[in-house]
Amino acid sequence: MESAPRNGPLDPWFDVHSWGVRSMMVLGKLLGRQPATGRPGASGIDGIPLGGGLFSVKVADPQARPFSGAEIEVLDRLGRTLAHGEADTYGFFAATLPGGEHRFIVHAGGYQRRVIPFEVQAGRHTTLDTVTLRPDEEMALPEQGEWLIDQDHSSIRFVARHIGLSRVHGQFAGFHGRIKVGKRMEDSEVEVTMDAASITTGNTQRDAHLRSPDFLDVARYPRLHFVSSQFGYLRGDHWVIKGSLTIRGVTGTALLDTRYLGLQEWNGSRTAICASTELHREDYTLNYRQLLGKGINVIGSTIKIELDVQAIRQ
Repeated sequence: MESAPRNGPLDPWFDVHSWGVRSMMVLGKLLGRQPATGRPGASGIDGIPLGGGLFSVKVADPQARPFSGAEIEVLDRLGRTLAHGEADTYGFFAATLPGGEHRFIVHAGGYQRRVIPFEVQAGRHTTLDTVTLRPDEEMALPEQGEWLIDQDHSSIRFVARHIGLSRVHGQFAGFHGRIKVGKRMEDSEVEVTMDAASITTGNTQRDAHLRSPDFLDVARYPRLHFVSSQFGYLRGDHWVIKGSLTIRGVTGTALLDTRYLGLQEWNGSRTAICASTELHREDYTLNYRQLLGKGINVIGSTIKIELDVQAIRQ
């Protein structure tokens, strides 16, 4: 059943649907604002423009749980964006909108996109019934078996802070790996080996330093290695892959925040994911320290790793 819009007077303490709007009311009271008592058509809340109204909605998953992080956009009749953002921790979204006919659009990875028309009346509060997102049935999981990582269409990148200001971007140009898809996706395995000497940041002097004993020490430790131990399903296209990462002979736990991107046919059956994690380089004895006068590391201790992986069915 489609969500039906409901309109009611603007009341600073309307029902529990409008958690986000209630928060605005609390803030307004803390700032000493009082509800307006103006002429017909004026907003019932100080700060809401003349001719405007409030809109709120709750987004839920198929188990009726609040869907925090769902991406939301509100368009007018001409397709112009009036509001956009994400559902909050409780699945709520609220916005001040001009009066008129609009469209509410909500989507999240692995779920069907929902588009719902509604109308805002000036000086009133419009709510939709809870909008439930349904799984996207076209987002099929890969078949059981062996999938080899296609290096030509994959990348392993990293980002580090330099002197606490700009970011330095780099990648490992040489790597290989495989994904072994289990009968259940949760029983799958992934293994990736990276050539330490293939590290590149676009600066010859810096790359030589990163290969030296101060950092990767590629002469003694020519490879970085990751092997998974667990695939955990969160929701939609969102998974977490837990595994062991070995750098300079030191093995630590890594958690990959992973998005499944689906399947395509192109020179064979292909599947893809994108993933990211953060590492503390001291955990892997990458202890090089050069400090500025204020005690700031020239190279930050936290390294962000980003992966785009495409694999081919064998």
